[in-house]
Amino acid sequence: MITSVFKKSTPLNFSLVVILILVFFSIYQFRDLSWVNSTVLIFEKVGILLVTVFSVFITSFISKKNGLSKDSSFAILFYFLLFSFFPSLWDNLNLILANFFVLLALRRLISLHSLKSSKEKIFDASLWIFIASLFHFWCILYIVLVFISIIFHVARDYRNWILPFIAFFTTATLFLLFSIVFDLDVVHYITTNASTDFKISYFTNNYQNIAFSIYTTIALFFLASMLATYSAKPLLTHASYKKIITSFFIGIVIFIFSANKSNDLLVFTIAPLTIMATNHIELPQHKLKQEMVLGVFIICSFFAFFSQL
Repeated sequence: MITSVFKKSTPLNFSLVVILILVFFSIYQFRDLSWVNSTVLIFEKVGILLVTVFSVFITSFISKKNGLSKDSSFAILFYFLLFSFFPSLWDNLNLILANFFVLLALRRLISLHSLKSSKEKIFDASLWIFIASLFHFWCILYIVLVFISIIFHVARDYRNWILPFIAFFTTATLFLLFSIVFDLDVVHYITTNASTDFKISYFTNNYQNIAFSIYTTIALFFLASMLATYSAKPLLTHASYKKIITSFFIGIVIFIFSANKSNDLLVFTIAPLTIMATNHIELPQHKLKQEMVLGVFIICSFFAFFSQL
């Protein structure tokens, strides 16, 4: 029944997911209303909500526009469900913004297969990645995906290899101007944000540990499904799927490298995992199996969310 509802892309489905996002956002934020006394915090909360909604739709756009999924609403549903595993993300504006800019970069890189405006896409993607790294330093690792995309599609033109460096100097120049205007200590900012910590012992309660374990299990399940069905995908989409898988692993590396570790850092794996999950649910299979997979997914997501409140 649930799969039948989201099998098609309709305004009703989009509205339903947006309502769910609003409900879950409200449930989390209304636990502590101290933020309503600060205008800055109110704008921050509204910003987090809006950027999250935009991230959902960008992920859906990437998936459908590039032929990585059918014309369904599964992508927006899965993004919401995966996001709900980490409710504390609703308080983390930096990670939300970093992920948003990474999605903008991914959108440009996935569309590179069309070979239209390739230089603009490479520059834009590189610029978005470097901007994302200002909010979370280790997002800079996504620049590897830019060079992989160049290898896949436009390696013969040497100018394409220079564009990421131009984007870097553009971002660096703007950041230096910003630091001068607002008297920011650039060296301290970079050294603080570029720190690493490989320990995974940050859990403050058992429910965070459980959410992490369930999320990892789900990720491995959909990754295995993607790898098993990859060869059956249309040849034209193979490079795009490779980028999605690479993006997922870069997200894991960011989680491993980052200091001040928390489950929230897995936000960078949500979009690629959303596309993998959408691919799995859209595979030709018995309807009961589809319903079971989606039903278990929903139960796990809701349990992870409400148990961490």
